[in-house]
This record gives sequence, C-alpha cells and structure tokens, in this order.
Amino acid sequence: NLSIAAALLAVIGNIIALFVKSIYSDLTPVFLPQALAQDIADLALVAPLWLILAALALRGSLRAYLLWLGVLTFTVYNYVIYTFSVPFGGLFLLWVLVFGLSLFSLIGGVTAIDHNSVQSAFKNRTSILFVAWLLIITAILFGFLGLPEDMPALLSNARPQSLVDMAIPTNPVHILDLGFFLPAVIVTGIMLIKKIPFAYTLAPCFLVFLILTGIPILITPVVQAVLGETASWGVVVPIGTLTVILLAVLVWLLSSMRPQEKTA
Repeated sequence: NLSIAAALLAVIGNIIALFVKSIYSDLTPVFLPQALAQDIADLALVAPLWLILAALALRGSLRAYLLWLGVLTFTVYNYVIYTFSVPFGGLFLLWVLVFGLSLFSLIGGVTAIDHNSVQSAFKNRTSILFVAWLLIITAILFGFLGLPEDMPALLSNARPQSLVDMAIPTNPVHILDLGFFLPAVIVTGIMLIKKIPFAYTLAPCFLVFLILTGIPILITPVVQAVLGETASWGVVVPIGTLTVILLAVLVWLLSSMRPQEKTA
C-alpha cells in the first residue's frame, strides 16, 4: 500500500527533523516553532492514526476508509508546505516522496470507492445537514483569517508581515486555503445539501482535515514557550474550541452510519 509506505517515510522524516538541528537551521525564529509543532503533531498523532486507519480500511471498515482519506488530504496539504516553504536541504527528496505517494494514494482512494454506497451508509439526514452547514461556515471563517493580512498588503503594495517574519516569498497556507481547500470544503457542503453522492465521501474527509489542521496550531505556543519565544496563547481557545466541535460532529456523523462496512 502506497499510503503505508508514505506514513513510514513521514515518520523517519519527522524524527530526523526534530533531532537534527541542521534541518531547520535556516528557518527564522517565527517559522521554526511552527515547523517543529508540525513535526510533533505528525509524529505523535497523524502517523499512528494513519497506519491504524490504513490497516482497518484494508480489513473492510468503511468508517476507517473515510477517515484515512482525511489523513491523506491533510498530509498532501502539509507536504506541499514542507516542499515549497522549508529551504532546500537533506530531507527535500524524502518530503517530495511522501507528498507524491500520499497524493496518488488519495487520488486512488477517492476514485476506487463507490460513492453511492457511501451515501446509502448515512441514515441520519439531520447530521448530514448539520455537517454541510458546519463545513461551509468553518471554511468561510478560515478564509477570513488570511484575508485581513493579505488585502491591506495588496492595497498598499507591501509584503504581509508574516512573509517578512518567516522569510518566504509567499504564504503557501494562504494559497492552498484560498485557492483550493476552503473552496472545496464549501462546495462539499453545498453538494451535501443537494444530496450528491460524491460529497458523502468528501465530508468526513474534510472534517478530519480541519481537525488535524488545528492540532499543530495548538502545539505551536507550547513549542514557542519551550524555545523561549513569545507564545501565541491567544489562538488556543478559539482553535481548541473549534477543533473539539469538529471532532464531536465527526463522531456524531460516523455513529449515524449504518452497521454494514463496505469500502467498494
């Protein structure tokens, strides 16, 4: 399985990045805690979850399969940032390999499953509608996080302060969020309302993606404090609250599925 190979390679990369100081030696003091927090989240949570879900999906669990797609979505997103933002170094080819394996696993996983069967597995229309509107509202809120910085900079013909602080030409998070992922989440919510089968596969996937996106953000202030930097504790309450809500809704959605487990 390509995704299992990608997960194992990701673990190796996370360990090296956390314990070999030269990997992130060119990162600025603002960027470094974010990179370390991402590696900690990947190593402690994402990789174990990834491997467990892949094993359960191979045994026929539909719930695990849908969650596995979400982990892959997060990983593709994450490794685009690794490969395009972190200065070229010893882990570059490994990161590219993890990105490629994850991307092809995600494409294969989404195309291999019968979306009509997935739709028929969800029996609670109330939970589906709740998830649809939650996805739409959450995506809009995340979109507004980037625009207040980008729009004034564009209007004043200046670089956003975050780019200066991290010494990067553009912010790949804003590019991915505004250009692809957040619109995809909104479209998925709309498709759920319209009962389009494909959306029933994507909805749990994007809930997992949004939950995992919040974890490194929550870890970053801790890393900043350990490094002696000014910790951004202000993000903990709003992001933590949203993450808990998304997790609770994901559990509700999965619990509303019919008992039968079928992935194809």
